[in-house]
Amino acid sequence: MNRVFKLNTGFDIPLLGFGTYQIHGQELIYETLDYALKAGYRHIDTAIVYRNEEFIGNALKTLLPKYNLKREDIFITSKLISPKDKNQKYIEQMVRQSLAKLQTDYLDLYLIHWPGVSGLPVDHPDNEKHRKLSWNALCQLKKEGHLRSIGVSNYTVKHLTEMLNDRNGVTPAVNQVEWHPYYYQPELLEFCRQKGIFLQAYSSLGSSNTSELRSNATVAAVAARLKKTPAQVLLRWAAQQNIGILPKARSRSHVENNAALDFEIPDEDMTLLSNLRNSVGHKFAWDPEPVV
Repeated sequence: MNRVFKLNTGFDIPLLGFGTYQIHGQELIYETLDYALKAGYRHIDTAIVYRNEEFIGNALKTLLPKYNLKREDIFITSKLISPKDKNQKYIEQMVRQSLAKLQTDYLDLYLIHWPGVSGLPVDHPDNEKHRKLSWNALCQLKKEGHLRSIGVSNYTVKHLTEMLNDRNGVTPAVNQVEWHPYYYQPELLEFCRQKGIFLQAYSSLGSSNTSELRSNATVAAVAARLKKTPAQVLLRWAAQQNIGILPKARSRSHVENNAALDFEIPDEDMTLLSNLRNSVGHKFAWDPEPVV
């Protein structure tokens, strides 16, 4: 799974990334990143709210030389949630803190994590103003070379349309959204591809709080036919649609298996999996639709 896609900024993004949500502590971060780099992952996804940027920066300082890698050999993503009643300089400082904690002069990708604002109701009219302020801050840091590509997460077609009408001259490179056989939005994928925005999936395996999706009878049957794990089938389902994937795991075996996706799901099984949206479908993560 060493495939890469070219973003609208001209930079390549690995299709496969290593998600670090809910992975905390210096020892655990070091251990899991060690597994990930050894297994071939070259894309690390984090965020301010994950509270692990500093641990990742410390771990990479040791692990990159261990695997004869340089900073430019890996792709690092982080994200921020727009703060309430702050100016552009404050938001720029938030990003600079991410850079400092990750011990790097630049980030390959930085996203606005959510169309809403920390501390504001989802129906508050100021959500739009604050996310625009965040976007302007990211545009400025991109211009200065600190961010190679910038984008968004959890943006709907409505939010993207608004943004593209007033984007400060920069089209988002990525939209990272919940995407799995229980919940996906073909119209969002089509919109993003028309606009040159790369779609990344999170929660590909459902929720870490439940094995519901991984235990689904259809998923299990496809996995048995292909002699793969349910997790591998769910990840391959998205990757086979040229959608980026960001599986997270803590054990060596899961980290390695999540990267072992060099197989094809037959068309009829892809259809069976996709039809789960109509028969059982629901979301596992937050819903951005109500955000004004």
